[in-house]
Amino acid sequence: MKQIKTALISVFHKDGLEELLAKLHTEGVKFLSTGGTQAFIESLGYQSQKVEDVTTYPSILGGRVKTLHPKVFGGILGRRELEGDREQMTKYEIPEIDLVIVDLYPFEQTVAGGASEADIIEKIDIGGISLIRAGAKNFNDVVIIPSKEQYRPLLDILNAQGAQTTLEQRRQFATEAFGVSSHYDTAIHAWFRS
Repeated sequence: MKQIKTALISVFHKDGLEELLAKLHTEGVKFLSTGGTQAFIESLGYQSQKVEDVTTYPSILGGRVKTLHPKVFGGILGRRELEGDREQMTKYEIPEIDLVIVDLYPFEQTVAGGASEADIIEKIDIGGISLIRAGAKNFNDVVIIPSKEQYRPLLDILNAQGAQTTLEQRRQFATEAFGVSSHYDTAIHAWFRS
């Protein structure tokens, strides 16, 4: 079993997140977040550290670059069992991130809504999809929640066994995560081809 101590949360859809945040807070999990998600977490009365306080970079380029930083991705991809990775995480002050909760920009809904090409392009999620892939790749250490459909399965686990997960549970979330990223990229590919 691996303990969840720090969660990075960056979601488009906030609905359904309240119950999950309440349980994580009760379990003593620290929150790390960006922009609108951080404002939402704090509106519920919970503390959330800003990603930019960790990276020392603000959200730039109109929000296109928020989480894309070695301190964030190092915290997700660092292999806890490797001494070399742990030493580098300490040296570069990279926090361990044990849980990543992402809900991507709604690309397909934006296309279906008849939006302009410029608006559709801006709904191609870069940071979120990268967080999903990183969390899924390092399922040995990290729980990846790649969409709001996975909020409930995680909550069920938290209610049953506290803020800890088995390797098999983390692998299952990783499987879902690669399904989400594959579907998302397929939709983008189809739009470009059309």
